[in-house]
Amino acid sequence: MKPLILVSNDDGITSKGIAILIEAVKEIGEVFVLAPDSPNSGMGHAITVDKTLHTKKSHIHQGVEAFECSGTPADCVKLAKHEFLKGRKIDLVVSGVNHGHNASISVIYSGTMAAAREASIEGIPAIGFSIDDFGYDADFSHIKPYIIQICKAALKNGIPKHNALNVNFPKKSDQPIKGIKVVRQTDGFWKETFDAREDPYGRPYYWMGGEFINHEPESHDTDVWCMENNYVGIVPCHFDMTDYNSVKKLSDWEF
Repeated sequence: MKPLILVSNDDGITSKGIAILIEAVKEIGEVFVLAPDSPNSGMGHAITVDKTLHTKKSHIHQGVEAFECSGTPADCVKLAKHEFLKGRKIDLVVSGVNHGHNASISVIYSGTMAAAREASIEGIPAIGFSIDDFGYDADFSHIKPYIIQICKAALKNGIPKHNALNVNFPKKSDQPIKGIKVVRQTDGFWKETFDAREDPYGRPYYWMGGEFINHEPESHDTDVWCMENNYVGIVPCHFDMTDYNSVKKLSDWEF
């Protein structure tokens, strides 16, 4: 029996990235798609609690059962598991492929990884895929074999419980991808800038921009280094955010 694979994303059901992901996992198993009906980039792990969720069958992707949803990426995974696929064992959840990388601290903001993380909370093996190309016309042609390879390995070996894999692909270049590395999250952050403007009525508004600051550019065991050096980087992510090394230190505090 073919494994049941749930596909979602944060760029929306019409995105180029999810089309590539669907085509890849169709070669591995039975595919069910439930994805946002519009872009949800930067939504993090938001869920919809103050309004209703609406779904509609989608015919964009041929050969699979697909629905679009008015909710967030995390909503999509919850709804798929507990309603659309209720009573069925989901063997793997895959999310993406995101237009733009989700390396380093971006994993916190990422709707792509929120879908994968939500699956891991539910005890379902999950992988989020992203590519280091933020362009609308991003070239995904070099990553399909690696998606298949990584998904097959995950199905065969199993992903550690409550882990979601954060996979980042390098941007397409003249050179082939050098390989796959299991690495750690880069120590870095986004330094924001705000462009203050006024609308025609004199009301202020802002465009947020910024740049990524890498605190360890020379480290060879990080996700950012992998992308910059044409490797696929895989970071196992756990939703338990407890810093266990600090528990003992804080326990010695006098309150």
